[in-house]
Amino acid sequence: MTYCLGIVTRSGLVVAADSRTNAGVDYISTYQKLFDFSNPGERVLLICTSGNLSMTQAVLTLLRKDIQTQEEISLHTLPTMYEIARYIGSKTRQIQEQDKAWLKQDGINAQASVLVGGQIKGEDPALYLVYSQGNCIHATKETPFLQIGETKYGKPILDRTLTFETPLEAAAKCALLSIDSTMKSNISVGPPINMVMYETDTFVIRHQLQLRLGDPYLAKMRKLWEEYLKNAFDHMPNIDWQHYLEEPQTDVIID
Repeated sequence: MTYCLGIVTRSGLVVAADSRTNAGVDYISTYQKLFDFSNPGERVLLICTSGNLSMTQAVLTLLRKDIQTQEEISLHTLPTMYEIARYIGSKTRQIQEQDKAWLKQDGINAQASVLVGGQIKGEDPALYLVYSQGNCIHATKETPFLQIGETKYGKPILDRTLTFETPLEAAAKCALLSIDSTMKSNISVGPPINMVMYETDTFVIRHQLQLRLGDPYLAKMRKLWEEYLKNAFDHMPNIDWQHYLEEPQTDVIID
């Protein structure tokens, strides 16, 4: 399993991913899941992958090949982020079509999904989620983040904290807390964590990092977050049981 997250705000983009693909008592493997396909000065393109590893690696290989052989259609030639998302979806379907016979025969789950975020000159920054079937959705001002992989544990902080107007540095902190919350609750998500922060209209990546197991900043963030959550919990008012005992009870009829 994995957890990848993209956030788009008025100020730019934050894209982050863990690196764990298998977790067990005696077997843990890590693979990079955040990839930079940018053409500095003209476009910034960041891709995160989740799902069947052989599928996502094959898709990435095809994307790189089209760039290297200077194909007419590639990540560096398509004029819009939407067309790039659809192009990635077509590569996913291509691999599935090639391998569907043995995948079906062996009962292998070949599901794979991709986050692609970035900016092309002439457009605003954009963030898309490309499904295994090849179709896609995009983040909006009302919902400025998209997730793939093990999404449920890291979603509450995003729902409660993020808006399209959130400053970019704050969005980056929120992304790390979302990933850390997921790691705390699910062993299948783990470091190293890779993250990129991109500022609108710069067309170059100036901020990127990798946080490994035991990283001091990650440890400090987790410690403080747990302390603040506990403090907030301790300040929640107790339930007024007497109020509900005295309040008349009415039957609720559901049609």
